[in-house]
Amino acid sequence: MKDFLNKIHPIDQDILDKYISHWTEFDVSKKTIMTAPGETERFMYFVLEGVQKSYYLNKNKQHIIAFTYPPSFSGIPESFLTQTPSKYYLETITDSSFLRISFEKHQQLMDDHREIETLFRKAAEYFLIGMVQRHYELMAFDISERFKSFAKRSPHLFSLIPHRDIASYLRIDSTNFSKLYNTIKI
Repeated sequence: MKDFLNKIHPIDQDILDKYISHWTEFDVSKKTIMTAPGETERFMYFVLEGVQKSYYLNKNKQHIIAFTYPPSFSGIPESFLTQTPSKYYLETITDSSFLRISFEKHQQLMDDHREIETLFRKAAEYFLIGMVQRHYELMAFDISERFKSFAKRSPHLFSLIPHRDIASYLRIDSTNFSKLYNTIKI
């Protein structure tokens, strides 16, 4: 975790060690809903092992927003940051291990240490840049371009995540996804 945070924004190592000391281990079985609509995200997670997905349900169909896997943060960011009820689900795809910190402790440490606040502002900026890029791809790319972009960026996920979930994430019908998967070298 320390290396991951230092790549976002290096800070004084004593402050970083103090911050990390407040994260606790948390394990979850596969196919566990960690957060559901209407629940407020009380923790920010750092993924040590496993894969998770966040998604909306519409007419009993999952519409996948994001995948998280090591090393990355996980959770429902809007709910955590604003302490308001989530509008969507966070579910484990596989058995998962995390470090987690409560909203209250995270806020206190950001209030106490400007460097931690700067670190998470930069993390939020990277998150926003990624979301804008994803939105652009969904709006501007055809299904083949979306598939190729995903395959180039995250080829390892084809062996970790069910293809129906990747198809949902890319907004590609499963039949078309299967055709693309069989014709494009990954």
